[in-house]
Order: sequence, then structure tokens, then C-alpha cells
Amino acid sequence: MKGNVPVKIPDLVIILLALGLSGFSAFTAYVRPRHTIQVLVRGPGQSWIFPLEAEETVSVQGPLGRTVVQISGGRAWVESSPCDNQTCVASGPVRYQGAWAACLPNNVLLLMEGNDEQKNTPDAVAW
Repeated sequence: MKGNVPVKIPDLVIILLALGLSGFSAFTAYVRPRHTIQVLVRGPGQSWIFPLEAEETVSVQGPLGRTVVQISGGRAWVESSPCDNQTCVASGPVRYQGAWAACLPNNVLLLMEGNDEQKNTPDAVAW
């Protein structure tokens, strides 16, 4: 019967790589960022979901025509709409959980959903 067998360097490298890969996999699977805001864009019979960090332009067909929603720089806003009063365009960008903008005549909704630690921070409209 032999005594203790020394660990060879290739074996040690494989063990360390396996441990490192397992740790990395667990970290990416279970650690979530604090800000997980998603931009929800809804129109008649259609919807899109994007992360707030996306750089997207969404063209939504409504009963009056096309409403264009822009997502950029951690904010989302209604760029243009065919409605008469343009309140949705004038409402400006939204960026916090629960914030929204809507073009009611064209049946388009822009809504921020998710988890945000700043969600209870009042904005200028609230004051």
C-alpha cells in the first residue's frame, strides 16, 4: 500500500480552474444589480420591454398614426406623436420606477417597471 501521492501541477491547475468557474457561475446566476428598471412600451395589440440602459427607438402604430418612443442615456420619452395636443411629447423623459408617459389619443403607454432604490425620491412634478 502506497502512502500519500503528491498533487501534480496539472491536477492543481484543473482543480483551481473548476473552482474559479463554479464561483463565477454562481456569482452571475445569483447576484442581481440594484437597479433593474425596464422600459415597457405598449400600443394597440403590441408591447416591447427593454432594459433602461438600452439605446432604442420604437415606432408604435396607433389609431391616429405612429408614435415614436426613444430610449437613451438611462431615460425614455415620447419623441413624436400624431395627437393634436402633444402632451405626451411635452411630458419629457422618465427614468424612475413607476414613472410613465402616455399618448392617450393614440393609445400608447410608456411605463418604467422594476426595482429601483431611488423610487421613493420625489421629482419636480411631485413638489
